Amino acid sequence: MNKKQLIGREREARLLDDICTSGKAEFVAVYGRRRVGKTFLIDSYFQQQYDFFMAGMYEGNKSEQLGNFAHQLALYSKTIQPAPPDWMEAFFQLQSYLKTLLNKDRIVIFIDELPWFDMPRSRFLKAFELFWNSWASKQDNLKLIVCGSSTSWMTNKLIGNRGGLHNRVTRQIRLQPFNLHEVELFMQSRGFNLPRKQVVETYMVMGGTPYYLDMMRKSQSVAQNIDALFFAQNAPLRNEFDFLFKSLFNDSELYKTVVEALATKGKGLTRQEIIEAANLTDNGYLSEVLDNLQRCDFIRSYHAFGKKQRDVLYQLTDLYSLFYLRFLKDNLGQDEQHWSHALDTTATWEGYAYEQVCLHHIPQIKKKLGISGIQTDVSSWFAKPYTDSDGTQWPGGQIDLLIDRKDGVINLCEMKFSDKEFVITKDYDKDLRERMATFRHHSKTRKALHQTLVTTFGVAHNAYWNNIQNEVTMDDLFEEA
Repeated sequence: MNKKQLIGREREARLLDDICTSGKAEFVAVYGRRRVGKTFLIDSYFQQQYDFFMAGMYEGNKSEQLGNFAHQLALYSKTIQPAPPDWMEAFFQLQSYLKTLLNKDRIVIFIDELPWFDMPRSRFLKAFELFWNSWASKQDNLKLIVCGSSTSWMTNKLIGNRGGLHNRVTRQIRLQPFNLHEVELFMQSRGFNLPRKQVVETYMVMGGTPYYLDMMRKSQSVAQNIDALFFAQNAPLRNEFDFLFKSLFNDSELYKTVVEALATKGKGLTRQEIIEAANLTDNGYLSEVLDNLQRCDFIRSYHAFGKKQRDVLYQLTDLYSLFYLRFLKDNLGQDEQHWSHALDTTATWEGYAYEQVCLHHIPQIKKKLGISGIQTDVSSWFAKPYTDSDGTQWPGGQIDLLIDRKDGVINLCEMKFSDKEFVITKDYDKDLRERMATFRHHSKTRKALHQTLVTTFGVAHNAYWNNIQNEVTMDDLFEEA
């Protein structure tokens, strides 16, 4: 087990423990969006003690990649050979070196950014396939670990391979961004002493991406850090959006177009609405784009309450992308303290961003409600004003989070971000009750309806407080799921 401290990632570390002691050859695929800590996880666990390691070069050509391979092989084998002419010869050379290690208890091979080796006409994948199938898979002490930020390549060409590598991956680790609990631990490990509201505010800008969080300086406030990372001259995260998509997806402009279309509608868009908003062609490739964006944790798909599965909605949930598209995409960069100067004008964005934070922490909300073990269906609901057949007028409404429970209850969740206890006014209480009545009439549900508020500091206990059934606070979102 690793000596270097890992923040979070307990489940992944336990899986690596199992892999290392399995007594059989293991082919492990680690994938997830760029900057999420895949390489750090493997390096930390194994303390960089590999029997062979190499990393793909971003946009490197075949000759450059093979030259890099030759250098790494010489480093580990202590013998110098000319760079191989092709990948078939490269893996023959690697196999010859690894045969000298067969008496070891464990042979660990780590190939990072595997998709970057698979250049057009390189025939890398064919050689890699032969290496695993003909020799490596037969060595019970060999552990082959590959990483890739190009999640579409990892899932389609490797894990979902329909050729010689079909079902050859023995384990998968999909590494996701940190949740609030892990962000808090991460920040504390780097000397930050932030109140939880400021941790949430940091999360609303950067999400749970460790690479971004690690750029923050503990000597600066959260607002100063955001200015330095996003708005200052040569700010390191100002141009991250374009590079992020270019490094993840071959057709990066199409992916950005879809994400930018989704950013215009908070509740999300249907497939047809995406096609219309982005002026796209309706074909199978769009389905692949949407699947890949979900696998990279940029978007989520969900259905509106009472709608069929084919009426699925897609919603942009990557908090960094939401922040970039709202505040940076059209920002000319003239104010290097833009965020510090704008703090009093961001209430609308804060409210929406906090809703997304809550949607990232459904397991924690369910835990607070005491329903972790109950089967649930999470959805949203939206209805335009309409007139019933008997002439009754209904105002319509929107509920961003519905938790439909198997035990006969539906939680109607309202998320509110504020600096103090949230106060239910007379007018807001009326809105809640009207919305509940509209939802019951529109959905025709016979289940019990529980008004549920998810706030930062709780709900003030005034005359209207008794009209809600459940409270969830910001602190509850920091619980381990």
